[in-house]
Amino acid sequence: MRGWGAYFRVGNSARNLNAVDDYVHERLARFLAKKTGRGGHPRKRYTWAFFAKLGVYQLGTVKWYTAALTAVR
Repeated sequence: MRGWGAYFRVGNSARNLNAVDDYVHERLARFLAKKTGRGGHPRKRYTWAFFAKLGVYQLGTVKWYTAALTAVR
């Protein structure tokens, strides 16, 4: 995730990166809910703070304007 985000952060792709973040969050939450055998809505139980403690990188944190190269004259 981190390398993929670094590659695509040069352009203004915040909307697409947030869509990928939502998909990854949904799939990880469903996986953990199924693995633990707990019902209910998994997105409320497994928040981004929970995944951040596990080391999951969030693409929405990439700022394209700091990643863009500037020309030096």
